[in-house]
Amino acid sequence: DFGRSSELAFVVEPSDDIAVQEQPLILYCQVEGIQPITITWRKNGVMILDSENAFMLANGSLYVSRFQRVRGDGSSDEGEYDCMAQNHYGLVVSRKAKIQAATMSDFHIHPQNAVVEEGGVARFQCQIHGLPEPVILWHKNSMPVNTDNERYTLLPKGVLQITGLRAEDSGIFHCVATNIANVKFSREARLTVSGSHSTVYKDPMILVGPENLTLTVHQTAVLECIATGNPRPIVSWSRLDGRPIGVEGIQVLGTGNLMISDLTVQHSGIYVCAANKPGTRVRRTAQGSLVVQAPAEFVQHPQSISRPVGTTAIFTCVAQGEPPPQITWLRNGQILETSDHIKLKNNNSTLSIYGINQADEAIYQCLAENSAGSTQASARLTVLWADGLPSPPQGVRAETVSATTIQVSWEKPLQNTKEIIGYVLHIRKAADPVEMEYQEAVSKSTFQQLVTDLEPSTSYSFYIKAYTSRGASKASEVTVVSTLGEVPAMPSLFIKVINSTTVQATWEPSIKLGQHKGFKLYYRKVHLSQYTGPVLLASNVTAYNITHLDASVVYEVKLLAYNQHGDGNSTVRFVSLRETVERTVLNPPCDCMKDEQNNKTSTTGIIIGIHIGITCIIFCILFLMFGYRGRLLMCKNMQEQLSTPQIPRSQRSATGLVLNGATRRDRDDRDLNGKQLDMNELERLFPASPSQEQQEKGITSAHSLSAPHDETQISTLPLDEFSTIEEQPDPLPKNPRGSSPAAVAPNYGLANEG
Repeated sequence: DFGRSSELAFVVEPSDDIAVQEQPLILYCQVEGIQPITITWRKNGVMILDSENAFMLANGSLYVSRFQRVRGDGSSDEGEYDCMAQNHYGLVVSRKAKIQAATMSDFHIHPQNAVVEEGGVARFQCQIHGLPEPVILWHKNSMPVNTDNERYTLLPKGVLQITGLRAEDSGIFHCVATNIANVKFSREARLTVSGSHSTVYKDPMILVGPENLTLTVHQTAVLECIATGNPRPIVSWSRLDGRPIGVEGIQVLGTGNLMISDLTVQHSGIYVCAANKPGTRVRRTAQGSLVVQAPAEFVQHPQSISRPVGTTAIFTCVAQGEPPPQITWLRNGQILETSDHIKLKNNNSTLSIYGINQADEAIYQCLAENSAGSTQASARLTVLWADGLPSPPQGVRAETVSATTIQVSWEKPLQNTKEIIGYVLHIRKAADPVEMEYQEAVSKSTFQQLVTDLEPSTSYSFYIKAYTSRGASKASEVTVVSTLGEVPAMPSLFIKVINSTTVQATWEPSIKLGQHKGFKLYYRKVHLSQYTGPVLLASNVTAYNITHLDASVVYEVKLLAYNQHGDGNSTVRFVSLRETVERTVLNPPCDCMKDEQNNKTSTTGIIIGIHIGITCIIFCILFLMFGYRGRLLMCKNMQEQLSTPQIPRSQRSATGLVLNGATRRDRDDRDLNGKQLDMNELERLFPASPSQEQQEKGITSAHSLSAPHDETQISTLPLDEFSTIEEQPDPLPKNPRGSSPAAVAPNYGLANEG
């Protein structure tokens, strides 16, 4: 065995074949692995015993001396054969090889006579079934058709196309079908070429379009399309899904037949043949589907593994093909049965074995199969077992403590207890799969464990393993026990006063209530001991109105949820209706329509006030603008009428004399020949007869020492009383009520009356 793989595996497997009647047949099988290896054969799942007709060769191959499709006893050598190999570590089974007898039927389509005008297209067809697929050749006048002539096209399915017919193409045609089983001849058909080439216009027409085909990868597909018309139409091909056909392996046979060599799955699709009239958009189309199948093949093979006792072994087997293959698992050549500790997931791609023991040690095979073929792969599971490991823990017991707690106890193993370093308690809901199991570790001196956070009214399974530094013991006996039932939790309760005699009790649904049948509602006056109720309410009810209450007393309301295990704790609320009654008396209901009308009236008043304010601002701005313009006009007129005031040099202010904001120097620089004031406009802006009140009050000029310039307001006094005033830094005193404007000027500067 030196240099040979220790894994039992096939080097050569039997393959599909077509056998010839009365001829010998050999099916090959070669295996490698640790000897001794025993090889046996099966046909259709039944063991083949050595006989004169079929026996195994020394190299493990099966030899059938005279293959017969049907024997005298009614049996047949046709069927599915597989090879089995076994050694000390397990057994493997090869892929299934399908063996069929070579046959050939009679022709079921024969060529037909045809009369075609010169320049046209002739098509002959013959069809026959056989295994293997017969090869069909054509003869004209008892001689093979010259395939070098480009006008003659022979298609694999027994079709002969002749384009651009000439008079010499006339003759008698028949086809010859050949395979390893037989040779057969079809009936004859006569082709007659009549007349001369016609120049009459004819719309393009497709005589024969593509057929629907189902083939296997690496085969060749021929999609036929033959069209006629005058002028001769142009034939083109496309895919219905818009994808490009490509160029690799693509060939056009004759005038429009599409041949695709070395098929792949990507070639699957619907192909459209179009016959187009040259130079126009006139066209005719025909379509056919091509389905390319691919035998199953592995993307990921299962790998042999070694695992200690009590652990989990996982094998992964991923296969692809078209159509998608089905995956089957074998254990030592037998169909694998799933159980609590053997699970298949992901469409059988993943095999999981939980809590393995020595009985699980075997060769596991993954078989992938579809309509295009099958394949297999194998892997071995080795279970590691150390001598001297503890025996299983004894006397496992489980006792229910509460609705969420169970206490598990056990006794130490009977053998090999010195090396124990601890125990592991395996916990699982009885209804859950094995992979949902979880564990809790326990010290070696502890023989009981309180398992908490369990679900009420639920069955759980428990078992124990003892662990050493070299491995774990076998599992103890499994014990199953259920937790107690649990009453529902307290519901949340809210009380809302509806009116002076009615309150509404509401509560919220909650998962904390658990499985409950319904609610019970009680209420009473607080000074009484007797409750009214219970009022039984369904589990989907969340509100209840309590009516006909006395508004002068306080009430106690109590709510609880119940189920088959009893009543849960209750929620209590107190409510008084007295405040509601008093509030109703003191605060009568509002007239909502009146309040709404008041609100609308208030809003309207605010809007009107805003408009009035904006209007006032506009008028003020206009008044200031026209007033400023009037002052400028008056100042220009006064420059010509007023004489220069005689003021001692010492009394002159550093700022000079101010007239309407301008200094004397500025006034001297102005043009003295300016335009005279329009007296009509001046009278309109400054009426000549001011009111008595204005004459009594006079004009007060406001001066600000901090302002960058001074402003002088023009009064409505007659022009002969107009005067200029030299500004002083001292603040202006208030003008005494009733004094005349003429008396004000001398107190604050020299005045020169005009």
